[in-house]
Amino acid sequence: MERHGRYFDQVALVNASTTSDAARALGQLEGISPQLRGAAFLTERGEALVASGDPVAWGGAGRELLAAADEAGSEKAAHAHVATADGEVFCVREGNLIGIAVTDRFVLASLMVFDLRAALRGLRG
Repeated sequence: MERHGRYFDQVALVNASTTSDAARALGQLEGISPQLRGAAFLTERGEALVASGDPVAWGGAGRELLAAADEAGSEKAAHAHVATADGEVFCVREGNLIGIAVTDRFVLASLMVFDLRAALRGLRG
């Protein structure tokens, strides 16, 4: 995991979560995660800062996933992971930002969560 973390440390991510910062973080995530099909970074309200597809669709799907995960416990979910026969979905909440990633099946879950969390922490500054 140390090898993946260094990619986020090498590029100076700006403190403010601007669209260009989020796009840079998404590009890094795509570069180090070959099994990644798509990803998005969202605000706490579920609005997409950047997405590797339709931002409105990512925002809606992200809000629904988080709402379901939050309903499962007494507190807001810090992260969620859903696996199907077709692929896997990861959602990580870090402060006021949310990262969502869709991957191929059988990706290493701990590494995907680590990478999403590292990207979000970089955006938070």
